[in-house]
Amino acid sequence: MNNPATPARRSSVITGIGVVAPNGTGAGAFWKQTQEGVSVLDLVSREGCENLPLRVAGEVRDFDPVAFIEERYLVQTDRFTHYAMAAADLALDDARLGRADYEGAPFKVGVVTAAGSGGGEFGQRELQRLWGQGSRFVGPYQSIAWFYAASTGQISIRGGFKGPCAVVASDEAGGLDALMHAARSIRGGTDAVVVGAAEAPLAPYSVVCQLGYDELSLSDEPTRAYRPFTADACGFVPAEGGAMLVVEEETAARDRGARIRAELAGHAATFTGAARWEESRAGLAKAIEGALREAGCAPEEVDVVFADALGVPSADRAEALAIADALGPHGRRVPVTAPKTGIGRAYCGAPVLDTSAAVLAMEHGLIPPTPNVFDVCHDLDVVTDRARPAELRTALVLSRGLMGSNSALVLRHRTDTPL
Repeated sequence: MNNPATPARRSSVITGIGVVAPNGTGAGAFWKQTQEGVSVLDLVSREGCENLPLRVAGEVRDFDPVAFIEERYLVQTDRFTHYAMAAADLALDDARLGRADYEGAPFKVGVVTAAGSGGGEFGQRELQRLWGQGSRFVGPYQSIAWFYAASTGQISIRGGFKGPCAVVASDEAGGLDALMHAARSIRGGTDAVVVGAAEAPLAPYSVVCQLGYDELSLSDEPTRAYRPFTADACGFVPAEGGAMLVVEEETAARDRGARIRAELAGHAATFTGAARWEESRAGLAKAIEGALREAGCAPEEVDVVFADALGVPSADRAEALAIADALGPHGRRVPVTAPKTGIGRAYCGAPVLDTSAAVLAMEHGLIPPTPNVFDVCHDLDVVTDRARPAELRTALVLSRGLMGSNSALVLRHRTDTPL
């Protein structure tokens, strides 16, 4: 029986998933390719990038923003916001959360996105006009389209969401941190949050900025460019795209008859400094332990780990040791997967895509494989070659950023709700 002075904790549950990824648009298309272990990594084809040292990436192809977004929003936003807005629409449709559900209480719905860079393609185009043609040729939207908060702003304006809105300006781990920022908003009284991340880092200016990362793979062989946990590891392959989720307070979701797909059960984050991969072992282990503690989850209850999988030998070794440190003997037995090796690492979007894959994996009882990875050289049970059937109740999603953030998220499958 709850103490009247201590109200029950407001649980946060996922009710909708929207994906725009290199291997498909929509959760169904994304999951089909992911469970089959299809790799879509290929040579970079973006205009202006052909002669740059980055040769392989995960590009979102066959995506038509006009099919998702009205012209008045398209002209004032960058590609990274196009992806986020489309993914948000897909997530809302998946959750069956429409204006009729919140038009009487718009302050009960918020938006949170994470971003590592912002609208580089839009910004580059306008700066070229400035220096090539003059200031009168620069559009009025330059001031907002490049901004890392643009996706949060445009999604909230377009959807009429007036609840708590935020942006997590961070490295890759910010994608997981955004999910827990949403959970904290729900604990504080918000009923629903549209949350996630999408990135578009394949414009020439953006690529040149990334060339400063020692961890970036410069391989020109798509099947060999991104192979974490192996002796062939030579860095990570960047990607564009991402995912948005609808996260709701559980009682509110039940009251409107929503399908509850998973619970955001626990999260923790630490910081160990840029490129200090050996030190990330302790930081990541501490984050895992904190997430498990918040979730009330014992190490042996973790059924699958979605790894950060940076593809740098020292970072991979640190992650393998962190899993062992935090999970004990179970860390050597628990299945580990990194489906991002088939699509690339979409910066802040990467862990939200992993979270989406983890929810889908729990629903289908199937651990997706790690494309292009064979002969694992660490003491981990990495799922390779083909998907592995398993009963999955609890998933652990890990993420680290190039600037030193470490984040861990515990998801719980929920099967006690009506479809």
